[in-house]
Amino acid sequence: MKKLLILIFLGGLLTACGDGDIYTLYRNSMVIGGDNARIHVATFDSSSGDAYNNGNCQIAQELFQTQQGVKTKFWCEKGRFKK
Repeated sequence: MKKLLILIFLGGLLTACGDGDIYTLYRNSMVIGGDNARIHVATFDSSSGDAYNNGNCQIAQELFQTQQGVKTKFWCEKGRFKK
């Protein structure tokens, strides 16, 4: 019985940590696919929640984008990586 309760509890935790709080950082490419490319850079899926993950993704996007000489575009999207 104790093992069953632990499994139910862990299942509930996994369900609570859905894709709603996850953000993914993407970039395009000057070589592969041009402006239409969606290249995965990073996934922000901390258990600290939506605002934390979105904030970190936005900070990373800005740091990458504002490097001198960068011509690729970086952007954040809510959810896990999608091609």
